Amino acid sequence: MITFREARKGDLDVIVAMLADDVLGRQREMVTDPLPESYSKAFQAIDEDPNNELIVACEGTRVVGVMQLTFTPHLTHQGSWRMTIEGVRTSSAVRGSGIGSEMIEWAIARAGERGCSLVQLTTDKQREDARRFYEKLGFKATHEGMKLML
Repeated sequence: MITFREARKGDLDVIVAMLADDVLGRQREMVTDPLPESYSKAFQAIDEDPNNELIVACEGTRVVGVMQLTFTPHLTHQGSWRMTIEGVRTSSAVRGSGIGSEMIEWAIARAGERGCSLVQLTTDKQREDARRFYEKLGFKATHEGMKLML
């Protein structure tokens, strides 16, 4: 059985390891002991922001998934709120077991609890499996995302 809770600072090592556990993550994350201080600072900022939630999926006491939920008010869509799902990862040991689907379904329910009218996410164009996964859950690629790295 999978349970969900807000991440704790003690979960940070496991979370960063999951973020780094794929081809793209290995290029941008730094898994060291101790972790770079930037991860702790980011965790603290997320933890202190009422419109951000870092959620972990747990199998018993073991963290097996993570996602960040950001709630944003907008003037568009008649002044409604939307939720953005970012940084979705599951432990490689449980991939393909349905935990990712449970995570997204939980996040969508959370968006409803917070009164959101829209749930959005992005996935790297190189992640073809992820795109199929999100489409299977009902997401549609309706916009073209753009980024500028600083």
